[in-house]
Amino acid sequence: MSNIEKIYSYIDAHQREACDLLSKLVQQASTQGNEQGVQAVVIQKLKSLGLEVDVWDPEYSVLATHPYFVPSRINYAGSPNVVGTLRGAGGGRSIILNGHIDVVPEGDRTKWSDDPFSGILKNGRVYGRGTTDMKGGNVSMMFALESLLRSGIKLKGDVIFHSVIEEESGGVGTLATLISGYKADAALIPEPTNMKLFIKQQGSMWFRVSVEGRSAHGGTRYEGVSAIEKAVLVHQAILQLEAKRNARITDPLYKGIPIPVPINMGKIQGGSWPSSVADLVTIEGRIGVAPEEEMKAVKEELGACLRDLCKQDPWLNEHPPKLEFFGAQWVPNSLSENHPFAQTVRSAFGEVYGKPVKIEASPWGTDGGLLAKVGGIPTLVIGPGETKMAHYPDEYIEVSEMIRAAKVFSRVLIDWCGTTAS
Repeated sequence: MSNIEKIYSYIDAHQREACDLLSKLVQQASTQGNEQGVQAVVIQKLKSLGLEVDVWDPEYSVLATHPYFVPSRINYAGSPNVVGTLRGAGGGRSIILNGHIDVVPEGDRTKWSDDPFSGILKNGRVYGRGTTDMKGGNVSMMFALESLLRSGIKLKGDVIFHSVIEEESGGVGTLATLISGYKADAALIPEPTNMKLFIKQQGSMWFRVSVEGRSAHGGTRYEGVSAIEKAVLVHQAILQLEAKRNARITDPLYKGIPIPVPINMGKIQGGSWPSSVADLVTIEGRIGVAPEEEMKAVKEELGACLRDLCKQDPWLNEHPPKLEFFGAQWVPNSLSENHPFAQTVRSAFGEVYGKPVKIEASPWGTDGGLLAKVGGIPTLVIGPGETKMAHYPDEYIEVSEMIRAAKVFSRVLIDWCGTTAS
């Protein structure tokens, strides 16, 4: 029996164990600030495989000096990062397997058929918050590693497994691993792409625009200036900017996507009393960043948009809206489909699935941008699970896809890292 046959046979024979591991991960409700329990499960699994395991809580003081750090909180105590390292025999290329362990909140529990953190297995699917985004992909990676180790296959290159916190808030966990020196010759992130290969990932930034008005009694509202009415002008100007930015995008990987890099204004707040003219409105949103764009340039373009609007309105010219960038950001990333690592992943997919992998650009951000821009690591995103199920009620992952992904990843490890002679 060949090495590949041994690996695939092991994976097929231990599907139930993979489901049980996923259920254990899902049953730990690892929302922001609550990651310790789920990381304990990861630590136990990595140690059982014989990996060297490093566990630490990221330190705000260490992160704060880094230009790509955007704080989601000031204290990460009790929210550990976990890195497991499988040392190779030498002479091969190294790889990072990067997966975030944090999940978004479950939302309205009445919309779920079962407990959001049940991890229940039904009809070939495991259900629960985080199954698709992205604990199922993490299990596929761990299972790929396990299949090699239990089949007696020795890799030449090192494998570094990142189980990171804070991806849903902008990537503090992955940034902390890079600052700690955990780098490699390539990185793979199994976000839920439905096993499409994302060679490009969009970035994004959160922003806030504060629009000033002048208060007056509602009965004589003409004595004031409504910040709500001025905020409408701001909203319209930003939508015009969105159209302008997307008209520039000609990349065929975005074909069929109506708005490749959206600007979403998701929160608006203003006014203090129904009978008063609103004197302040704040708009908070998210601006997409194309894979080849620099985040600084996008910030400048949004600022220029607001300055141009002010020239058209006397009040705004005297009282310009205040633009701030805050909270989360995701760094964009791009890798040629002809890069050796991309060719390795494409070949592995083709062998397991018997067809070419579909190549696309991600409509959302990942930690791939940090791995590429900060770590200088060629990074690709491909994983089991459908994006449409991420952050939704009754989130689930198909067990069959999780298993096939494990086979793809195991083949990637063999082909990229190389193996020693039997």
